[in-house]
Amino acid sequence: MVLGKVRALAVYFDSLNENNLPAFSGGDQVSGRVVVQVSGDVRVRSLEVTARGVAKVRWTESRNTGANTAYTQNYTEEVEYLQHRDTLIGEDRDEEGPEESLTVLHAGLHEFAFSFNLPQMALATSFEGKHGSVRYWVKAELHRPWLLPVKVKKEFIVFEHIDINTPLLLAPQAGSKEKTLCCWFCASGPISLSAKIERKGYTPGESIQIFAEVENCSSRVVVPKAALYQTQTFFAKGKGKQIQQLVSNLRGDPLPQGKSQSWEGKLLKIPPVSPSILDCPIIRVEYALVVYVDVPGGLNLSLSLPLVIGTIPLHACSSRTSSISSNCSTLSWLGLSERPEAPPSYGDLAISESQRRECLHGCGRSEDQDQEALLTYITEFRYLPPPFYSEVDPYPDPVEVCSEADVRRPDTCPSR
Repeated sequence: MVLGKVRALAVYFDSLNENNLPAFSGGDQVSGRVVVQVSGDVRVRSLEVTARGVAKVRWTESRNTGANTAYTQNYTEEVEYLQHRDTLIGEDRDEEGPEESLTVLHAGLHEFAFSFNLPQMALATSFEGKHGSVRYWVKAELHRPWLLPVKVKKEFIVFEHIDINTPLLLAPQAGSKEKTLCCWFCASGPISLSAKIERKGYTPGESIQIFAEVENCSSRVVVPKAALYQTQTFFAKGKGKQIQQLVSNLRGDPLPQGKSQSWEGKLLKIPPVSPSILDCPIIRVEYALVVYVDVPGGLNLSLSLPLVIGTIPLHACSSRTSSISSNCSTLSWLGLSERPEAPPSYGDLAISESQRRECLHGCGRSEDQDQEALLTYITEFRYLPPPFYSEVDPYPDPVEVCSEADVRRPDTCPSR
């Protein structure tokens, strides 16, 4: 008998998003097909499918122990989130099994369905970083007697949903700072900075409204600026490695001596980025909005407001509540008061049944569309060009001298 050849082995998922990417979350069913194309009769011992999800961290550090002695220290750590195995053809692999246990695939295309459920637990969101990653994939292996196995691996995306419609993430964030510039024995007037945003939780594609007040009583011309930073932290063997990436930024007008400047809702748009990762023990992805005053020839005055980037967008009712809370907080923050108005009559609040149905129908449709559009928008971050990084070791060895001098601390934001 003349045996054929395996022309192709591929994995396809049944469920794809608008970008034709397989995206799932905890508890979802993942289903698909393994397609085998052969040019003639092929004897197969087994066709196996393995699904895995792993968070992995790895980096190296060079260390000196003497004048002529150096070695490299490896730091690795791994957390498993998914492990599933299924046999689509044959029994468990046995290279010495009888010939009768083989399956013959005839020339043409052959499809074999598979399915499994993701665990009902907090899964880490798919992520690609400089020193670590969170990846989920399905791997198919076709085993034939006396031949090397044919393998194919296909990744899929997992999102651990973060709902920003919670009291903690809807709470306004605010702060203020002041500093005085000194040069030897001469001290100029202070520079003061106050900043506030409507809430802590946002989703990619949204714009952050920044309310800020800057007063320059120094002798220098300063520039107020704002920047959104992503901080990646990797943990292994009791050590940590930290990466800081500039995501987005904006700048105000130069501020001369004795002048002040106000931002009344200046907008900073959030580009496609990974959602926050807060529950993984070896990888954390966090965000912060840094509002700062760029001081030439001196340390910048900065204010850091922590953010959480979620996956479930702001609901209409939450938006109104957040706006009301923010407006009241802004009035008190600016030292203003507002005279309360008399409540309206119930007749003024009445709406017709047709208006109520139209509103409910419109709200339902909007939420579904927003959710699909957001997931499509978030997945774009995996295909952006690699960013520029700055590195800092959050747990330096006490006997070492830190050599990474290009690290930017929060109070010395880059002038951009």
